[in-house]
Amino acid sequence: MKAIRNFLGAAVGAGFLFHTAALPAAPAPERPNIVYFLIDDLGRCDVGFMGGTDIKTPHIDKLAAAGAKLEQFYVQPVCSPTRAALMTGRYPMRHGLQVGVVRPWAQYGLPLEERTLPQALREAGYATAIVGKWHLGHFQPEYLPTRRGFDHQYGHYNGALDYNTHVRDGGFDWHRDDKVCRDEGYSTHLVAREAVRLVREQPQAKPLFLYVPFNAVHAPHQVPEKYKEPYANLKEPRRTYAGMLAAADEAIGQIVAAIEEKGLRKNTLFLFSSDNGGPAPGRVTSNGLFRAGKGTLYEGGVRVCAFATWDGHLKPGSVVNEPMHIVDWYSTLLKLAGAPLDQKLPLDGKDIWPTLAQGRPSPHAEILLNTTPRSGAIRLGDWKLVLNGSVATTEGEDGDTPATPQPVRRAGAARRGNDAVELFNLAQDPYEKSNLATTQPDKVKELRTRYDALAKEAAAPRNAPKARDFKTPNVWGEKDAPGTE
Repeated sequence: MKAIRNFLGAAVGAGFLFHTAALPAAPAPERPNIVYFLIDDLGRCDVGFMGGTDIKTPHIDKLAAAGAKLEQFYVQPVCSPTRAALMTGRYPMRHGLQVGVVRPWAQYGLPLEERTLPQALREAGYATAIVGKWHLGHFQPEYLPTRRGFDHQYGHYNGALDYNTHVRDGGFDWHRDDKVCRDEGYSTHLVAREAVRLVREQPQAKPLFLYVPFNAVHAPHQVPEKYKEPYANLKEPRRTYAGMLAAADEAIGQIVAAIEEKGLRKNTLFLFSSDNGGPAPGRVTSNGLFRAGKGTLYEGGVRVCAFATWDGHLKPGSVVNEPMHIVDWYSTLLKLAGAPLDQKLPLDGKDIWPTLAQGRPSPHAEILLNTTPRSGAIRLGDWKLVLNGSVATTEGEDGDTPATPQPVRRAGAARRGNDAVELFNLAQDPYEKSNLATTQPDKVKELRTRYDALAKEAAAPRNAPKARDFKTPNVWGEKDAPGTE
């Protein structure tokens, strides 16, 4: 009981709210439409429903208020690994995608042996569409979204493209059904327009999985001037960032309105999260009091804003304080969709629907936040172990190097006992201010034993040094297109 009181006291002091009003157990609901809004590089506390005040997000906040806020929702430190976890229900260390993003010139992607979320949902009778950013490989046609389970694709393959020209490093990167598309306009507007069209044209009798991974609010920071006008009090680059978030909020409002107009609101499960913590916290984004940001394994890098809303199934205004990970949506959504979970490759994600809808504890014994040859972290109950936390995950090609990492003494130090070890009790210290590693050696040993067991299962990390003779194609994803330097 004392531990529970300490947890409650610390969490309330950190600004957490507690609600015990989960819905009672009920028969399995009708298969829902599923809409996932994934925002790129969004700061945890930059939206109103997470306590943000200086940027207005009325549409996001209204949708969040209609469902459950997820207080302890984890993702990966950077972009592609988070997307790989969502698409497969497996930690990205199993794909070799644990160390950074899939760069434009990479000769790899999400491994083809992986069964993807849209593949499984399509097998269960869903229409599937991605509108936005893929970022899981495009070097061969087999790696493109329409070959990985999506009936329809619209948007771009890489990160950090120009929002207006749709160019990345000299190559054009805008596509419809994995063919070059010359639609003109601000990318956030185009994403909204296409998603609205798909909703309006969707047959009522066929359930829809609509994945909307915005490139907003990732750098380069670009937005039409009208979205910046309300934020003249903010300094750049936060002012432009605020306008970009306002444009994304508007887009989400338009998509939700289309679903309501279609009469699909009551049977649509909305999911929302960032793909990692906000970069450059305090200058561009806000992660509140949580430590650090994008590219790190501290809470500010991997514990992000998130909610789930489904009218009649998740109580409005509820808050879920149980830890969960984006890897869990795979199992959860497949169960809701009636799709089989039996597959060749074992899953890391758990079914979190009882936690969301019935107030049950997290199904996780532990959550692996990441493991690489240089750094890693694991959460076990309220305890979190961080190894070499000053070593940031590589992300420089994607526009934001999150922090200047302090390198470990030598490569492979995690296997030679030279780790910088940090241990935190997140119930008492959610902002990771007090390292308890020296005073809790038994707890360090417990977490390290479990971490090492998982780390042994990791595939060799993939990386993509740019070849000296690499030439950017005129159109990304079209291998035979003539290239220019």
